[in-house]
Amino acid sequence: MTLAFLIYQYFPYGGQQRDFMRIALRCVAAGYQVRVYCLKWQGDIPDGVTVIRVPVSALSRHVMYQRYSEWVGAALRQNPVAAVVGFSKMPGLDLYFAADPCFAERMQRERRFFTRNLPRYRHFARNEQAVFGPASETRVMLLSPRQYQDFSEHYPGCEDRLHRLPPGLDQDRLPAPETSAMRQQFRQQFAVQDDEYAVLQIGSGFRVKGLSRALRAVAALPVAIRNKTRFFIVGQDKPAKYQRLARKLGIDVRCHFLGGRDDVPLFLQGCDLLLHPALSESAGYTLLEAVINGLPVLTTDTCGYAFHVSDAGAGQVCPSPFSQSDLNARLHEMLISSDRASWKRNGLAYAGKVDLFGLADQALVIIEEALQNKSRYEHGGGYDRVSA
Repeated sequence: MTLAFLIYQYFPYGGQQRDFMRIALRCVAAGYQVRVYCLKWQGDIPDGVTVIRVPVSALSRHVMYQRYSEWVGAALRQNPVAAVVGFSKMPGLDLYFAADPCFAERMQRERRFFTRNLPRYRHFARNEQAVFGPASETRVMLLSPRQYQDFSEHYPGCEDRLHRLPPGLDQDRLPAPETSAMRQQFRQQFAVQDDEYAVLQIGSGFRVKGLSRALRAVAALPVAIRNKTRFFIVGQDKPAKYQRLARKLGIDVRCHFLGGRDDVPLFLQGCDLLLHPALSESAGYTLLEAVINGLPVLTTDTCGYAFHVSDAGAGQVCPSPFSQSDLNARLHEMLISSDRASWKRNGLAYAGKVDLFGLADQALVIIEEALQNKSRYEHGGGYDRVSA
Protein backbone atom coordinates (compact mmCIF):
# COMPACT_ATOMS: atom_id res chain seq x y z
CA MET A 1 0.00 0.00 0.00
CA THR A 2 1.39 3.39 -0.99
CA LEU A 3 1.19 6.71 0.83
CA ALA A 4 1.97 10.04 -0.81
CA PHE A 5 3.97 12.46 1.34
CA LEU A 6 3.91 16.08 0.14
CA ILE A 7 6.73 18.36 1.29
CA TYR A 8 8.11 21.38 -0.54
CA GLN A 9 11.74 20.72 0.30
CA TYR A 10 13.71 18.23 2.35
CA PHE A 11 17.09 18.80 3.98
CA PRO A 12 18.45 17.03 7.06
CA TYR A 13 18.52 19.94 9.54
CA GLY A 14 15.00 21.42 9.64
CA GLY A 15 12.53 20.50 12.38
CA GLN A 16 9.71 19.92 9.89
CA GLN A 17 12.01 17.79 7.76
CA ARG A 18 13.19 15.69 10.68
CA ASP A 19 9.58 14.96 11.68
CA PHE A 20 8.76 14.15 8.06
CA MET A 21 11.58 11.62 7.94
CA ARG A 22 10.64 10.06 11.30
CA ILE A 23 7.06 9.50 10.13
CA ALA A 24 8.11 8.28 6.67
CA LEU A 25 10.50 5.71 8.15
CA ARG A 26 7.88 4.56 10.66
CA CYS A 27 5.39 4.01 7.83
CA VAL A 28 7.99 2.08 5.82
CA ALA A 29 8.73 -0.08 8.88
CA ALA A 30 4.98 -0.82 9.10
CA GLY A 31 4.98 -2.15 5.54
CA TYR A 32 3.92 0.90 3.51
CA GLN A 33 5.60 2.34 0.44
CA VAL A 34 6.13 6.09 0.72
CA ARG A 35 6.12 8.21 -2.42
CA VAL A 36 7.43 11.73 -1.79
CA TYR A 37 6.60 14.71 -3.99
CA CYS A 38 9.01 17.60 -3.39
CA LEU A 39 10.56 20.60 -5.08
CA LYS A 40 14.02 19.99 -3.63
CA TRP A 41 15.67 17.05 -1.87
CA GLN A 42 19.00 17.20 -0.07
CA GLY A 43 20.43 14.07 1.53
CA ASP A 44 20.12 10.31 1.28
CA ILE A 45 16.92 8.55 0.18
CA PRO A 46 16.00 5.64 2.48
CA ASP A 47 14.86 2.24 1.26
CA GLY A 48 11.09 2.11 0.83
CA VAL A 49 10.91 5.80 -0.09
CA THR A 50 10.54 7.03 -3.68
CA VAL A 51 11.28 10.69 -4.32
CA ILE A 52 9.60 12.51 -7.21
CA ARG A 53 10.90 16.01 -7.83
CA VAL A 54 8.10 18.28 -9.01
CA PRO A 55 9.34 20.22 -12.09
CA VAL A 56 7.73 23.60 -11.51
CA SER A 57 9.19 27.05 -10.91
CA ALA A 58 8.03 30.63 -10.51
CA LEU A 59 9.36 34.04 -9.57
CA SER A 60 7.26 34.16 -6.39
CA ARG A 61 7.00 31.51 -3.73
CA HIS A 62 3.20 31.38 -3.54
CA VAL A 63 2.88 30.93 -7.33
CA MET A 64 5.42 28.11 -7.23
CA TYR A 65 3.50 26.43 -4.40
CA GLN A 66 0.27 26.77 -6.36
CA ARG A 67 1.88 25.16 -9.41
CA TYR A 68 3.28 22.43 -7.16
CA SER A 69 -0.22 21.61 -5.87
CA GLU A 70 -1.66 21.52 -9.38
CA TRP A 71 1.14 19.31 -10.72
CA VAL A 72 0.90 16.89 -7.78
CA GLY A 73 -2.88 16.77 -8.07
CA ALA A 74 -2.63 15.75 -11.71
CA ALA A 75 0.09 13.18 -10.93
CA LEU A 76 -2.00 11.57 -8.19
CA ARG A 77 -5.03 11.32 -10.45
CA GLN A 78 -2.86 9.40 -12.92
CA ASN A 79 -1.16 7.28 -10.24
CA PRO A 80 -3.41 7.11 -7.15
CA VAL A 81 -2.38 6.24 -3.61
CA ALA A 82 -4.11 5.08 -0.43
CA ALA A 83 -3.75 8.42 1.37
CA VAL A 84 -2.15 11.83 0.90
CA VAL A 85 -0.17 13.22 3.83
CA GLY A 86 0.85 16.87 3.56
CA PHE A 87 3.53 18.69 5.51
CA SER A 88 2.32 22.09 4.36
CA LYS A 89 -1.25 23.36 4.04
CA MET A 90 -2.76 22.72 0.62
CA PRO A 91 -5.98 21.35 -0.90
CA GLY A 92 -6.71 17.64 -1.25
CA LEU A 93 -5.00 16.25 1.84
CA ASP A 94 -6.23 13.26 3.80
CA LEU A 95 -3.88 14.18 6.63
CA TYR A 96 -1.92 17.31 7.45
CA PHE A 97 1.11 17.43 9.72
CA ALA A 98 0.97 20.91 11.27
CA ALA A 99 4.58 21.98 11.01
CA ASP A 100 3.44 25.62 10.62
CA PRO A 101 1.50 27.82 13.03
CA CYS A 102 -1.97 29.18 12.31
CA PHE A 103 -1.78 31.68 9.45
CA ALA A 104 -5.04 33.44 10.40
CA GLU A 105 -3.74 33.97 13.94
CA ARG A 106 -0.49 35.39 12.60
CA MET A 107 -2.35 37.85 10.38
CA GLN A 108 -4.46 38.97 13.33
CA ARG A 109 -1.51 39.21 15.73
CA GLU A 110 0.64 41.18 13.31
CA ARG A 111 -2.32 43.39 12.34
CA ARG A 112 -1.64 43.03 8.64
CA PHE A 113 -4.95 44.52 7.61
CA PHE A 114 -3.60 46.19 4.48
CA THR A 115 -1.81 43.13 3.13
CA ARG A 116 -4.59 40.57 3.45
CA ASN A 117 -5.76 41.09 -0.13
CA LEU A 118 -2.33 40.67 -1.69
CA PRO A 119 -2.06 37.49 -3.83
CA ARG A 120 0.54 35.92 -1.53
CA TYR A 121 -1.63 36.23 1.56
CA ARG A 122 -4.78 35.14 -0.26
CA HIS A 123 -2.93 31.99 -1.36
CA PHE A 124 -1.89 30.99 2.16
CA ALA A 125 -5.32 31.87 3.58
CA ARG A 126 -7.07 29.70 0.95
CA ASN A 127 -4.76 26.79 1.64
CA GLU A 128 -5.36 27.00 5.37
CA GLN A 129 -9.12 27.17 4.76
CA ALA A 130 -8.82 24.06 2.56
CA VAL A 131 -7.41 22.13 5.52
CA PHE A 132 -9.33 23.59 8.47
CA GLY A 133 -12.53 25.00 6.96
CA PRO A 134 -16.01 23.46 7.39
CA ALA A 135 -15.92 21.72 3.99
CA SER A 136 -12.70 19.86 4.86
CA GLU A 137 -12.38 16.32 6.19
CA THR A 138 -8.59 16.50 6.57
CA ARG A 139 -7.26 15.03 9.80
CA VAL A 140 -4.64 17.26 11.39
CA MET A 141 -1.65 16.20 13.49
CA LEU A 142 -0.70 18.97 15.93
CA LEU A 143 2.48 19.55 17.87
CA SER A 144 1.44 21.89 20.67
CA PRO A 145 -1.51 23.11 22.78
CA ARG A 146 -1.09 26.57 21.28
CA GLN A 147 -1.83 25.23 17.80
CA TYR A 148 -5.03 23.60 19.06
CA GLN A 149 -6.09 26.87 20.65
CA ASP A 150 -5.38 28.98 17.57
CA PHE A 151 -6.87 26.65 14.95
CA SER A 152 -10.02 25.94 16.96
CA GLU A 153 -10.51 29.66 17.57
CA HIS A 154 -10.20 30.66 13.91
CA TYR A 155 -11.90 27.55 12.46
CA PRO A 156 -14.66 26.53 14.87
CA GLY A 157 -15.94 23.03 14.19
CA CYS A 158 -12.56 21.56 13.25
CA GLU A 159 -11.82 20.31 16.76
CA ASP A 160 -12.82 16.69 16.12
CA ARG A 161 -10.22 16.48 13.35
CA LEU A 162 -7.32 17.76 15.48
CA HIS A 163 -4.95 15.18 16.98
CA ARG A 164 -2.07 16.08 19.30
CA LEU A 165 1.26 14.30 18.84
CA PRO A 166 3.96 13.85 21.47
CA PRO A 167 7.49 15.02 20.63
CA GLY A 168 9.75 12.92 18.45
CA LEU A 169 13.25 13.53 19.71
CA ASP A 170 16.22 11.63 18.38
CA GLN A 171 17.88 9.31 20.86
CA ASP A 172 21.19 11.13 20.44
CA ARG A 173 19.62 14.24 21.97
CA LEU A 174 19.40 12.57 25.39
CA PRO A 175 22.19 13.58 27.79
CA ALA A 176 25.26 11.46 27.21
CA PRO A 177 27.13 9.90 30.15
CA GLU A 178 30.28 11.85 29.25
CA THR A 179 28.71 15.33 29.57
CA SER A 180 31.68 16.86 31.38
CA ALA A 181 34.10 15.60 28.75
CA MET A 182 31.85 16.89 25.95
CA ARG A 183 31.68 20.32 27.57
CA GLN A 184 35.45 20.44 27.86
CA GLN A 185 35.81 19.28 24.26
CA PHE A 186 33.50 22.03 23.02
CA ARG A 187 35.24 24.77 25.02
CA GLN A 188 38.63 23.66 23.75
CA GLN A 189 37.50 23.26 20.14
CA PHE A 190 36.06 26.78 20.00
CA ALA A 191 38.57 28.37 22.40
CA VAL A 192 35.90 29.42 24.90
CA GLN A 193 37.55 30.55 28.13
CA ASP A 194 36.35 29.41 31.54
CA ASP A 195 35.07 32.89 32.41
CA GLU A 196 33.25 33.34 29.07
CA TYR A 197 29.55 32.76 28.38
CA ALA A 198 28.66 30.61 25.37
CA VAL A 199 25.19 31.50 24.07
CA LEU A 200 23.64 29.17 21.49
CA GLN A 201 20.91 29.52 18.88
CA ILE A 202 19.85 26.51 16.80
CA GLY A 203 17.47 26.57 13.87
CA SER A 204 17.21 26.79 10.12
CA GLY A 205 15.29 29.80 8.83
CA PHE A 206 16.95 32.69 10.61
CA ARG A 207 14.19 35.28 10.16
CA VAL A 208 11.41 33.21 11.71
CA LYS A 209 13.74 31.93 14.43
CA GLY A 210 14.28 35.54 15.55
CA LEU A 211 18.01 35.73 14.90
CA SER A 212 17.92 39.52 14.45
CA ARG A 213 16.26 39.78 17.87
CA ALA A 214 18.96 37.57 19.35
CA LEU A 215 21.79 39.60 17.82
CA ARG A 216 20.33 42.81 19.20
CA ALA A 217 19.98 41.23 22.65
CA VAL A 218 23.63 40.17 22.64
CA ALA A 219 24.67 43.65 21.50
CA ALA A 220 22.62 45.23 24.31
CA LEU A 221 24.52 43.39 27.06
CA PRO A 222 26.62 45.58 29.35
CA VAL A 223 30.09 45.96 27.88
CA ALA A 224 31.80 43.85 30.53
CA ILE A 225 29.36 40.96 29.94
CA ARG A 226 29.26 41.38 26.17
CA ASN A 227 33.05 41.16 25.93
CA LYS A 228 32.86 37.80 27.70
CA THR A 229 30.01 36.42 25.57
CA ARG A 230 30.36 34.23 22.48
CA PHE A 231 27.27 33.66 20.33
CA PHE A 232 27.10 30.41 18.32
CA ILE A 233 24.51 30.19 15.52
CA VAL A 234 23.83 26.68 14.23
CA GLY A 235 21.41 26.29 11.32
CA GLN A 236 21.03 26.19 7.57
CA ASP A 237 20.19 29.52 5.96
CA LYS A 238 21.80 32.44 4.14
CA PRO A 239 23.82 34.24 6.82
CA ALA A 240 25.04 37.34 4.93
CA LYS A 241 22.24 39.66 6.07
CA TYR A 242 22.73 38.70 9.72
CA GLN A 243 26.51 38.92 9.51
CA ARG A 244 26.06 42.50 8.28
CA LEU A 245 23.75 43.21 11.21
CA ALA A 246 26.31 41.76 13.62
CA ARG A 247 28.98 44.06 12.15
CA LYS A 248 26.66 47.05 12.39
CA LEU A 249 25.98 46.21 16.05
CA GLY A 250 29.70 45.82 16.71
CA ILE A 251 29.51 42.18 17.80
CA ASP A 252 30.70 40.36 14.67
CA VAL A 253 33.85 39.12 16.45
CA ARG A 254 31.62 37.58 19.14
CA CYS A 255 29.35 35.76 16.65
CA HIS A 256 30.04 32.42 14.96
CA PHE A 257 27.82 31.35 12.03
CA LEU A 258 28.41 27.60 11.76
CA GLY A 259 25.75 26.36 9.33
CA GLY A 260 23.82 23.12 9.75
CA ARG A 261 25.73 20.56 11.82
CA ASP A 262 25.45 16.96 12.93
CA ASP A 263 27.22 17.48 16.29
CA VAL A 264 24.44 19.42 18.02
CA PRO A 265 24.78 17.39 21.28
CA LEU A 266 28.28 18.84 21.67
CA PHE A 267 26.82 22.36 21.63
CA LEU A 268 24.05 21.44 24.06
CA GLN A 269 26.69 20.36 26.57
CA GLY A 270 29.26 23.05 25.89
CA CYS A 271 27.12 26.19 25.95
CA ASP A 272 25.66 28.10 28.90
CA LEU A 273 22.29 29.25 27.52
CA LEU A 274 20.00 28.62 24.56
CA LEU A 275 18.57 31.83 23.08
CA HIS A 276 15.55 31.22 20.85
CA PRO A 277 13.36 34.34 20.46
CA ALA A 278 11.37 33.02 17.48
CA LEU A 279 8.67 35.09 15.81
CA SER A 280 6.55 31.96 15.47
CA GLU A 281 7.27 28.27 15.88
CA SER A 282 4.79 25.39 15.91
CA ALA A 283 7.01 23.32 18.18
CA GLY A 284 10.70 24.09 18.54
CA TYR A 285 12.49 20.84 19.25
CA THR A 286 15.63 22.71 20.18
CA LEU A 287 13.85 24.04 23.28
CA LEU A 288 13.04 20.57 24.56
CA GLU A 289 16.46 19.24 23.60
CA ALA A 290 18.12 22.02 25.57
CA VAL A 291 15.85 21.51 28.60
CA ILE A 292 16.54 17.79 28.97
CA ASN A 293 20.29 18.41 28.56
CA GLY A 294 20.31 20.90 31.41
CA LEU A 295 20.90 23.92 29.17
CA PRO A 296 18.85 26.92 30.42
CA VAL A 297 16.51 28.39 27.79
CA LEU A 298 15.36 31.91 26.99
CA THR A 299 12.56 31.87 24.41
CA THR A 300 9.27 33.50 23.38
CA ASP A 301 5.74 32.30 24.10
CA THR A 302 5.04 32.12 20.35
CA CYS A 303 7.01 28.85 20.29
CA GLY A 304 4.79 25.80 20.63
CA TYR A 305 7.20 24.01 22.96
CA ALA A 306 7.79 27.05 25.18
CA PHE A 307 5.43 25.42 27.69
CA HIS A 308 8.08 22.73 28.27
CA VAL A 309 10.48 25.44 29.47
CA SER A 310 7.88 26.76 31.91
CA ASP A 311 6.66 23.34 33.06
CA ALA A 312 10.23 22.19 33.68
CA GLY A 313 11.30 25.40 35.42
CA ALA A 314 14.31 25.41 33.10
CA GLY A 315 14.53 29.03 32.00
CA GLN A 316 12.41 32.02 31.04
CA VAL A 317 9.71 32.71 28.43
CA CYS A 318 9.14 36.21 27.03
CA PRO A 319 5.40 36.99 26.86
CA SER A 320 3.55 38.48 23.90
CA PRO A 321 3.50 41.12 22.57
CA PHE A 322 7.23 40.82 22.06
CA SER A 323 9.47 43.52 23.53
CA GLN A 324 13.13 43.76 22.52
CA SER A 325 13.98 45.54 25.75
CA ASP A 326 12.38 42.71 27.73
CA LEU A 327 14.46 40.13 25.84
CA ASN A 328 17.61 42.20 26.39
CA ALA A 329 17.00 42.43 30.12
CA ARG A 330 16.20 38.73 30.47
CA LEU A 331 19.34 37.68 28.60
CA HIS A 332 21.51 39.79 30.89
CA GLU A 333 19.71 38.51 33.97
CA MET A 334 19.95 34.85 32.98
CA LEU A 335 23.66 35.00 32.18
CA ILE A 336 24.56 36.33 35.63
CA SER A 337 21.75 34.68 37.63
CA SER A 338 22.42 32.33 40.52
CA ASP A 339 19.38 30.34 39.31
CA ARG A 340 21.35 28.79 36.45
CA ALA A 341 22.20 25.72 38.56
CA SER A 342 18.55 25.11 39.46
CA TRP A 343 17.43 25.62 35.84
CA LYS A 344 19.93 22.93 34.87
CA ARG A 345 18.79 20.50 37.59
CA ASN A 346 15.13 21.05 36.76
CA GLY A 347 15.72 20.42 33.06
CA LEU A 348 17.65 17.22 33.64
CA ALA A 349 14.85 15.93 35.88
CA TYR A 350 12.18 16.82 33.30
CA ALA A 351 13.38 14.15 30.86
CA GLY A 352 11.85 11.47 33.09
CA LYS A 353 8.44 13.17 33.22
CA VAL A 354 7.39 13.47 29.55
CA ASP A 355 7.06 11.27 26.46
CA LEU A 356 9.98 12.36 24.31
CA PHE A 357 9.86 9.87 21.45
CA GLY A 358 6.25 8.94 20.56
CA LEU A 359 5.60 11.23 17.59
CA ALA A 360 6.11 8.76 14.73
CA ASP A 361 4.21 5.92 16.42
CA GLN A 362 1.21 8.13 17.14
CA ALA A 363 1.30 9.60 13.63
CA LEU A 364 1.12 6.06 12.21
CA VAL A 365 -1.93 5.33 14.37
CA ILE A 366 -3.69 8.42 13.00
CA ILE A 367 -2.74 7.61 9.40
CA GLU A 368 -4.06 4.06 9.75
CA GLU A 369 -7.31 5.32 11.30
CA ALA A 370 -7.76 7.48 8.20
CA LEU A 371 -7.05 4.50 5.94
CA GLN A 372 -9.70 2.44 7.73
CA ASN A 373 -12.34 5.05 7.04
CA LYS A 374 -13.51 3.70 3.69
CA SER A 375 -15.88 6.55 3.11
CA ARG A 376 -12.90 8.84 2.62
CA TYR A 377 -12.14 7.15 -0.67
CA GLU A 378 -15.73 6.66 -1.81
CA HIS A 379 -16.53 10.39 -1.86
CA GLY A 380 -15.12 12.85 -4.35
CA GLY A 381 -13.20 16.02 -3.69
CA GLY A 382 -9.53 16.80 -3.62
CA TYR A 383 -7.23 14.33 -5.30
CA ASP A 384 -8.81 11.09 -6.51
CA ARG A 385 -7.62 8.79 -3.72
CA VAL A 386 -8.08 5.05 -4.08
CA SER A 387 -6.20 2.22 -2.45
CA ALA A 388 -2.95 1.35 -4.21
